[in-house]
Amino acid sequence: MPEDIGLKWDKKYRSKKDLSGKPANVLTTNLHILPANGIALDLACGTGANAIMLAEYGLKTVAWDVSKVALTYLNNISKSAKLNITTEYRDVTISPPEPGSFDVIVVAHFLDRSIVRHLISALKLNGLLFYQTFTKARTKKPSPDNPVYKLDENELLRLFNNLTIRYYREEGQSDTDDKYQGLAMLVGQKSYNNN
Repeated sequence: MPEDIGLKWDKKYRSKKDLSGKPANVLTTNLHILPANGIALDLACGTGANAIMLAEYGLKTVAWDVSKVALTYLNNISKSAKLNITTEYRDVTISPPEPGSFDVIVVAHFLDRSIVRHLISALKLNGLLFYQTFTKARTKKPSPDNPVYKLDENELLRLFNNLTIRYYREEGQSDTDDKYQGLAMLVGQKSYNNN
């Protein structure tokens, strides 16, 4: 694993006074379609707000990230709250999830187009992908400075067109302080028709 990526994120998390975060809107808005049980992955989890919500919901949860600082924080939270979360130090661009491994995958504010096919393959039949990240229309912070890590208009739909879309929302430019400005959110489901 390129150590500089993990070290960069470790430094970022060490500089924060508060490591708690909020689960992605795509997840909180669509909790009603989560399965009652199964295995969930919070991919590029950061400090694990999505993993915590998935585990609280009752799913056996796996959380992967390149930051040891973030994973240590998540481990401490999950142990004190007695949540079923297993963390792993893992660069998903080098070691993507294995085929047919997860009932639910959540990806928030992470974009690497090279792993899209791996995400689809990693879903079990009827598995759900919850995906939320920034678009190039994003004018507010937080968002990446490098446009490579931002989506083109409707790109999220195109990237996951092999899944059955259960939810989609994409907000363009806006002068308001809308929390959804410049975000794309998708819930896709793997079925027999979209392998």
